[in-house]
Amino acid sequence: MGSPEFTVRKALASDVPHIQRLIRPYVERRILLGKDDVALYASIQQFRIAVGPDGTPIGCGALNVFWDDIAEVRTLALDEAWIRHGVGHRLLEGLEVDARALGIGRIFCLTFEVDFFTKHGYLEIGESVVSPEVYAELVRSTDEGVAEFLDLARVKPNTLGNTRMLKVLPDLS
Repeated sequence: MGSPEFTVRKALASDVPHIQRLIRPYVERRILLGKDDVALYASIQQFRIAVGPDGTPIGCGALNVFWDDIAEVRTLALDEAWIRHGVGHRLLEGLEVDARALGIGRIFCLTFEVDFFTKHGYLEIGESVVSPEVYAELVRSTDEGVAEFLDLARVKPNTLGNTRMLKVLPDLS
């Protein structure tokens, strides 16, 4: 028997309660950082949503641009009943399409799911992957994801045990 059908689409503002539902178990287990509704509404255009055959959202993920050539995959979460059905793969693939459309060549993630991201071409990193000049600009950001990317001390309690990973997108031109 094959996997159940699902589709992946751009998120709608009305998806915010579903995103909260999807991320809640991961927030409770300290795998993802919680987000207020206002932050999700403000960033809804960054999200893709996977929808099951009955129209219910079953997964989500976002792409947050950091700089001219680097973005972060964040808030990638699935309904547990849909894990290992290709939903995470399709969401990540969609976010990578979005990155290419924006001219982004590198994607960062901070994750506990090292095997999943490794299978998709992400490699563990330790050092900074931006120039000192870009670092100086990024360090002024108030975004927690940027602080995690820069490995700033103020976010260390939230990132313990996570692995910093990066994928260089293949040039399709």
